[in-house]
Amino acid sequence: MGLMKEMIKEIGNKSREFYEFVLPPIDMHLNDENLKVIIDIPGFVKKDIELSLCGNILSIKAKKILSEKDSKTIISNQRPNLINKKIRLPIEIKEGEEKIDSAKYDDGILVLVIPITKKSKNITIE
Repeated sequence: MGLMKEMIKEIGNKSREFYEFVLPPIDMHLNDENLKVIIDIPGFVKKDIELSLCGNILSIKAKKILSEKDSKTIISNQRPNLINKKIRLPIEIKEGEEKIDSAKYDDGILVLVIPITKKSKNITIE
């Protein structure tokens, strides 16, 4: 029985490591005014999520803090405990103009709204 329990635990650990590498799933929706970024990161507490925007690189860091009581009873732990992702956004953001209009985390879903810098299309030639 002990060997089976150890195997299940090891499979869970490998699954979690894989998901920490590939997750979180991200959707992006672009319109004329902003880019909406939807990120699934269930199981985290809002205060443990850090966001930063540098140019067009969005960084997401989140760490799940397990209590000592929880960590003693884990049999399988496949869900990620750590998110550390850098995402290149499909819009041009000039340095110093990085801005997130809103960031909301509800039911494990983080929704960011990032304004698009307006560019002048008409150029007067003198």
